[in-house]
Amino acid sequence: MAYSGAADRSFDVCVVGLGAAGSATAYHLAARGQRVLGLDRWRPGHPFGSSHGDSRIIREIYFEHPLYVPIVRRAYELWRDLEARTGKTLLREIGGLMIGPPDGEVVTGTIESARAWSMPYEVLSASELSRRYPAFRVSDEDVAVLDRRAGFLSPEDCNDAHLTLAAAAGATLQFDEPVVSWKADGEGVQITTPRDHYCAGTLVLCAGARTQALLPDLRLPLEVERQTQFWFDLPTSEARFAEAGFPIWAYEFTRGQICYGFPRLPRGLKAAVMHGGETVASADEVRRTVDPAEVEPLRRALARVLPDVAAAPVLDSTTCLFTNMPDGHFLIDVHPEHPQVLISSPCSGHGFKFASAIGEIHADLVTTGRSRFDLGMFRLRSPEEAPEAARGRRRP
Repeated sequence: MAYSGAADRSFDVCVVGLGAAGSATAYHLAARGQRVLGLDRWRPGHPFGSSHGDSRIIREIYFEHPLYVPIVRRAYELWRDLEARTGKTLLREIGGLMIGPPDGEVVTGTIESARAWSMPYEVLSASELSRRYPAFRVSDEDVAVLDRRAGFLSPEDCNDAHLTLAAAAGATLQFDEPVVSWKADGEGVQITTPRDHYCAGTLVLCAGARTQALLPDLRLPLEVERQTQFWFDLPTSEARFAEAGFPIWAYEFTRGQICYGFPRLPRGLKAAVMHGGETVASADEVRRTVDPAEVEPLRRALARVLPDVAAAPVLDSTTCLFTNMPDGHFLIDVHPEHPQVLISSPCSGHGFKFASAIGEIHADLVTTGRSRFDLGMFRLRSPEEAPEAARGRRRP
C-alpha cells in the first residue's frame, strides 16, 4: 500500500513510530483535522519491532486487571469500525480459553474481571475441556475459563488499515526516516531526521523498544526483551486444530508462567512462551536468528496442554520485541518537563489488542488534554515507583 508524503515541514502533531499504536494515533488525529507527520525508521510490515507475526490475541475478560476491560471493549468497537471503513477482515472472534490451576493468576484474574464488569463466563473442568475441545489435555487439577468474545487480530493488516486511512485523511507518513533528535521549542517541538528538520506543536512518542533512546535525559524503567514465536506443522486434515473448533488459549503451566497460542492458520499453528526471553541493552542489538533448541522450553510446556502440538515439527519461527514496565502495565503520560510531549509504550507484551483504542486515547489527550478512561495505572513511574507486581509480567 502506498501512503502519503509532502514537502511541508510544519505540523500540529508529529507521531514517532508507526507500528500498532503509532499508526492508530496518526489515523485518529488526522481524522480530527490535525496536520499530522508520522515518522518511522522502516517500511510498513518490517520484522524489527512488535507488530508482525500474522496474529495477535484479543480478549475481553482481561485477567491482568479489571481496569483494562473498558479500554479493550472500546478497542473491539474501533476494530469493527476500521473493518467497515476499509472492507478488510481484521478481527476474528473465535473464543478463548484461559487455563490453569483454579487459584492461579490466569484463572482467578479472569474471573475477577468477569465479575467486576458483570460479564458472562464459564468454568470448564479438565474433562469438560477435553470433551468440548479434544486437542486439549490438562491435569485433573486444572480448569479453563471460556471467554466467548476472545479471538485474534491480523497485525500487519491492522497497521496497514490505520496507515491507509491516516493518509486518506491527510497525514504525511514518512518511512525509512529515523528520528535523530528532538528538542522542545517554546510550546512546540523541533524534530531532526537524516533527511530534514520539522516542527510540530505536539510530539507523540510511540517508538516501542526504542523509546528510551529518544529520551536520554529520562531514566525510564523500560526493559527490552527478545521473544521467540514458533509455528508448528499440524495436518490440515486434522479438524481438532482448525479455527472452527480451536479457540485461542493461554495456559499457566507453572505458577506465574504462561504459554499461549492460536488455531492452525495458513502459516501453521503458532505458539509461544510468554516472557522469559533475553533482555538487551538496545533494540538494535537483538539476536534475530532463532536457534532450533530454543523451541524446547515451549515443547515442555505444550506437552501439558496440547501434547500433539508439542510433538509436531516446527515450520517457522521469528523474534519480536517486548518493551516491559516492571509491573507489567502500560506507560502513557506526558513528559515531566515538556507537556507538549506524550510518551506512550502501551505494551509490556500485551498491548496490540488495545491499539485501536490507544490511538483514540492519544488523540483525546493531544486535542483535549483528557481521556474518558482511567489512565492512572499507566502514568510515568520511576524504577522505584514501578516494583515487580505479584500478578505482573507474563501476559499474552
